[in-house]
Amino acid sequence: MIYKIYPLLVFLLLSFGKDSTNTTEEKKVTVRSIAKVEKLTIDSKIESVYNTLDSNSYKLPEFKTFSEALKGFYLLKERGVIQKDILTLIDFSLSSNVKRLWVIDLTTNTVLFQSLVAHGRNTGEEFATVFSNLNSSNKSSLGFYATGEIYRGKHGASLRLDGLERGVNDHARERAVVMHGADYVSESFIRSHNRLGRSQGCPALPVELTNEIIETIKNKSCLYIYHPSRNFAMESKLIS
Repeated sequence: MIYKIYPLLVFLLLSFGKDSTNTTEEKKVTVRSIAKVEKLTIDSKIESVYNTLDSNSYKLPEFKTFSEALKGFYLLKERGVIQKDILTLIDFSLSSNVKRLWVIDLTTNTVLFQSLVAHGRNTGEEFATVFSNLNSSNKSSLGFYATGEIYRGKHGASLRLDGLERGVNDHARERAVVMHGADYVSESFIRSHNRLGRSQGCPALPVELTNEIIETIKNKSCLYIYHPSRNFAMESKLIS
C-alpha cells in the first residue's frame, strides 16, 4: 500500500464488515467515514512531502498545483501505469516568461530541475488559455502523461509522451506531442519578443537542458500539466 493506514481506518474497516444487522444507511455513513479518513491521510502525506522538499535553491511550485500532481502520481504508481519515483510538473497557469516546469525526485524529495517550457502556438501568447486533444490543432493538452522512449527527430533527442486521460490528452502520441529542445525556449528569445516562443503543442525545453531532463524522466515516469480550467477528477478520465 502507498498510504499509511491509521488505527481509526482499521477500526472503521472492521466495523463495516462485522455487524450484518447494519442498515444500508449506516453502511453508507461508514463508507463515507472511511473515505474521509483516507483523504485526511493522503492530504497529510502530501503536505509533509511538500514541506520537506529540498528546493535546490529553485522556487517551489504552488502547493495546490503540487498537491494535484502528487495525488495523480500516487494513483498511477499504485496501478502500475508509471514505474519511476520521478514527477514532472508543468504549471500552465503561469506566464511563459517564468520557469514553470519542475522535475522532482520523490525518493529524495529533491527538486532536480526548474526550467522554462513552451506551450502550443494556438494555446495562447504569453499565457496558455486554450487546450486541445485534436490533431493539427497546434495546441497543448493538459493532464497526466506517462513518459516514453527517447528518439532522435528533427529537434534532436526527443521524448515520446503517452496521454493517460481519455478525451483530454490520449491522442498525444499520434499527434507527435513530445518533449524536445528548441532555441525559441530561452531568456534571449523572451528579451527580443517579450514572451517565450511557442511550439506546435509540444512542451518544448531549452536546448541546453533537454538531454539532462529527458534522460532523467524517460521510461514510465509521471508528467502532469496543470491549468485552473481543468475542473474534473482525473479518475473519471483515466484510461483503464
